[in-house]
Amino acid sequence: MSGSGSSGGGGGAASASPDGATELQSDNSGKYDRGMNCDRPGSAAVTEEPKAVLESHRLITLFKETRSRTRNMVSTLEPDDFTVQTAFFTSPAKWHVGHVSWIYEAVMGKIDKEYGFEEGEISAYLNSYYQQFGAPRDKGRRGAVSRPTTRQMFEYFEGVSGKVERFVAKHRDVIDGAAGGGRAGSGGGDEGGAVSDAARLLEMGMHHECQHQELMVYDLQHMLADRYVPAPAMKKPVPQRGGPRAHDAKRQALVEGGLYVMGHGGSGYCYDIELPEHKTYLAPYLIDAYPTTNGQYMEFVEDGGYDTYRHWLSDGWEKVRENGWEAPMYWERGENGKWHTRDFAGYRQIDPMEPVCHVSYYEADAYAKWAGKRLPTEAEWEMAACWNRDAQRKNVYPWGDDAPTPDRCNLLESGVWKGSRIGSYPEGASSCGCQQMIGDVWEWTSSEFVGYPGFKSGFDEYNDKWFANQKVLRGGSFGTPAASIRASYRNFFRLDERWMIAGFRCTQDAVRGS
Repeated sequence: MSGSGSSGGGGGAASASPDGATELQSDNSGKYDRGMNCDRPGSAAVTEEPKAVLESHRLITLFKETRSRTRNMVSTLEPDDFTVQTAFFTSPAKWHVGHVSWIYEAVMGKIDKEYGFEEGEISAYLNSYYQQFGAPRDKGRRGAVSRPTTRQMFEYFEGVSGKVERFVAKHRDVIDGAAGGGRAGSGGGDEGGAVSDAARLLEMGMHHECQHQELMVYDLQHMLADRYVPAPAMKKPVPQRGGPRAHDAKRQALVEGGLYVMGHGGSGYCYDIELPEHKTYLAPYLIDAYPTTNGQYMEFVEDGGYDTYRHWLSDGWEKVRENGWEAPMYWERGENGKWHTRDFAGYRQIDPMEPVCHVSYYEADAYAKWAGKRLPTEAEWEMAACWNRDAQRKNVYPWGDDAPTPDRCNLLESGVWKGSRIGSYPEGASSCGCQQMIGDVWEWTSSEFVGYPGFKSGFDEYNDKWFANQKVLRGGSFGTPAASIRASYRNFFRLDERWMIAGFRCTQDAVRGS
């Protein structure tokens, strides 16, 4: 998922043509799902998975869960809501519903050249940015057309759901054959070849749908905010947790640095931009134990942070003046002079202990300079999140290798629908003591979005076409589905984008042994 006019970056997506041919490329030379040598510093632990569950069954289960979540997200919308596009950077709900289905067709066309791809008006409307079969429709005008209708989009959604299930049944022998070469979420390898490729591409479609579920959260916030009512299955009571006091928000964790093996090394699915693992050296540094809070950022605002160029990058200061920025997106002064916001939780006074949200890279960078700190590189962020000092190995998540649970982090399935107060998830702390590095808000890093050394594109016209003028964000948000996040996941947005659920934490250099 990303901005930049893309429909969902941070991972691979397929491209397709009306005649069923696709140019979705895969890299069979790299393994997208493999155990790593734990004797190497910074590598992830090998996790042996049971072989009893057939790959085809696992994929169908994941597919049904993903489709059900999409249905739930839009089930409470009114008919008129589906066609509204409130800004050029958002998309109508009906477009998301159709586009996530369109990608599955592209994937099936890649695997089976005889697959009949949907032609005509629907396919043309749902093309996001794939130049391979014609000029894509202007993203900013997706809401300017009434056809295809919302009814047609849902018929298409359900029709493709049936096609995917029949497709997996038809190709079950091929898909289940991948079990001999490892999980099909990988890039395969010599043993798997096209076998693992088929399962990997289908799973990629499901992760792409997860990305658009999060994009819909952004768009629903912009369009409806507290007027959006989540389905009962997606809204849960917010646990009352005792968090740290305001002065505790300034606590930092020491990371001693050294040689670190960066990138995805776990046994689950990942995108090409998370590979290959590679060594990087880090000097000692201090990193904030919590994301920067509303209260901390409010001090910057009240100190005239938006009134002077002194803390801003030149391009950032131009955006401040051009757009009239005075505070994070969705902040407004209430009648009592206090800062308020309107979000999924209602119109309310800003909670000073929640992570600051809806800030651009420029704003995060300006705050860091004002505070006498800086934004972390993505290598610094990842080492703080993943390096297990006691075990001397790299974790998949800050707390270990187990999948996310509601007691460890705030993701879409948590049903909170806003950032949690800092200190709400001590069970999710990393080895160095950083909390809330998964969920709540994506965190800006200072790193440019480029391929890792030795990068090989796994998906044509998806990730590497955005290797310019983007910054990397890490960690996920309260709108991220649990199935699609891990500490190695690299999201990316342009430096001035604010509508996504983005915040940050700061870092600063440290003297070794301090």
